[in-house]
Amino acid sequence: MGIRSSGIVQAKQVFGRVFSTSIALDVPKGHLAVYVGENEKKRFVVPVSYLRHPLFHKLLSKAEEEYGFDHSMGRLTIPCREETFIDVTCSLKCSLA
Repeated sequence: MGIRSSGIVQAKQVFGRVFSTSIALDVPKGHLAVYVGENEKKRFVVPVSYLRHPLFHKLLSKAEEEYGFDHSMGRLTIPCREETFIDVTCSLKCSLA
């Protein structure tokens, strides 16, 4: 299951807003900040290379379907359990290593 092209355009718009703010100063080059959580959001910094991986696509697609990418704070939010996100990113780290 991939991201629809409209989802990619929306994600790029969100990334543009995020990277144009001062919060982006502590994000290393080649990474992006993602906010994860169902209620309280926790900030994670992940490599941009994760965006190409099917598992990460699945998370983004689910977030887009349920909530859309337009967030009032101008940041990318993935409304899943923090444990789920950590499991997925650990799998990605192992598969990309």
